[in-house]
Amino acid sequence: MRRLFLALPLALLPLAAAHAHEDHDHDHDHGSLAAHEHGVARLNAVLDGKTLELELDSPAMNLVGFEHVASSDADKAKVAAVRSQLEQPLTLFTLAKSANCSISDQELQSPLFGDTPAVDEDGHDHSDINAHYRFICENPDQLKALDLGPLFNAFPATRKIQLQLIGPSGQQGVEATPDKATLTF
Repeated sequence: MRRLFLALPLALLPLAAAHAHEDHDHDHDHGSLAAHEHGVARLNAVLDGKTLELELDSPAMNLVGFEHVASSDADKAKVAAVRSQLEQPLTLFTLAKSANCSISDQELQSPLFGDTPAVDEDGHDHSDINAHYRFICENPDQLKALDLGPLFNAFPATRKIQLQLIGPSGQQGVEATPDKATLTF
């Protein structure tokens, strides 16, 4: 399964180039897939057999409201609360109950969680939050859609999610918004 995610950035290059042309008005976007743009998150979803992998990459600003290392008690509490939310992916991503999906593995990374900050090509530090989830779905044929509504509700500063979806019917790149949060596989 790891190989799919390693190959994914190459598969996503056309999408990244298309989005780079749309986002001229934001100074953080440098045309790369890992561009850091407030209000925009990226999600890779791969359904392979019974395994569903989701990889969310978002500027920390979208999730916690700031990007600096938490020093005040209030900021530390906010980071802890967001981490706790991210540790419960079945409350953020609505999957068909009939698919019988359960979380088998997850990994959260961010400078706010004590990990090394990412530096872009201009030398700017950006505090992104990366969440990688692996689900095992006993009835993957029942997994017809992915509802991101709870994710948008939990993190209202996230205005759109650029999604790359690879499933039984092929690969698609779509954009989810709070008004169009359900995507079909």
